[in-house]
Amino acid sequence: MFNPRIKFVLLAGVVAGLMSCGSDPNDTGTEFAPNMYHSVGYEPMSQTQGDTNTINPLGMNMRLPVKGTVSRKRYTGSDSLKQAFLAQEMIAKTIPNDSISYSEKSLYNPIAATPENIEAGKTQYERFCQHCHGEAGKGDGLVAKAYKGVPVYSSDALKTMNDGHIYHVITHGKGRMWPHGSQISSENRWKIVLYVHELQKQ
Repeated sequence: MFNPRIKFVLLAGVVAGLMSCGSDPNDTGTEFAPNMYHSVGYEPMSQTQGDTNTINPLGMNMRLPVKGTVSRKRYTGSDSLKQAFLAQEMIAKTIPNDSISYSEKSLYNPIAATPENIEAGKTQYERFCQHCHGEAGKGDGLVAKAYKGVPVYSSDALKTMNDGHIYHVITHGKGRMWPHGSQISSENRWKIVLYVHELQKQ
């Protein structure tokens, strides 16, 4: 026969074990000093009953965007222009990084070559490209003085580069040029393409 004291200890252990388990699959049970191992798993893309964040306004899980910011996907202009942006972006995402020739055949610039758009492209070029490619696209930027091989846009080999080729290189990079797809929006990359075409003529 078991000692009554041992029986009591075993029974107390079983009861404590059962009490520490809950029916809720998200319930971690009773723990001693969990040290924040289990964070609250809010669902940022949905809002369900009981799944609210007490810190954010109105219990929202997704934070409000910073005042003055614009979503990268929120294209401006007519509906047809928005659709053209989306179509070109979807095509571009299916093209492998090393398939420039496919981009040449598949991509076209959805932005019209108006003076305003070309000027906007110049502004973006000055911010992201001029330090290597130079003010006039002659490959004589400050960075190019240390790293040779920066191309000249008006050279025979490059003056015929089309929209898709230029857009692909801006997005994915080529040779020593690093990709800029994460730094420049799709719309601004197309505007840079417009301005590069102007530099090809010089």
